[in-house]
Amino acid sequence: MSGKDEAPRIKGFRAPDSLKMPSTTKRRRKNRGMPPPATFDVDTLPGSSNLTALEAAAVIRRTPGALEQWRRDPNHPLKWRYVDGRPLYRVDAVRDYLARSQDH
Repeated sequence: MSGKDEAPRIKGFRAPDSLKMPSTTKRRRKNRGMPPPATFDVDTLPGSSNLTALEAAAVIRRTPGALEQWRRDPNHPLKWRYVDGRPLYRVDAVRDYLARSQDH
């Protein structure tokens, strides 16, 4: 057969690799699981020390999401304060919360 009756071959178009989303622009999701146990002893820290939300969650064995939910309630027994827009927990407040939660 000559090329007259045959349909011309169409080459398939493939998306160029440049259209794929670079890994740096993908949004990294927060880890909402239980953090591993704290690697420090909260009883040896000075009471005026501050803990991040992740450190406080590790000490009291709750998820960071639970602490985030508790911060919406201004009357929650675990007290915090914001420093530069980040919630911080004083060590003595964490100790008080643990002592009260063990009494119940």
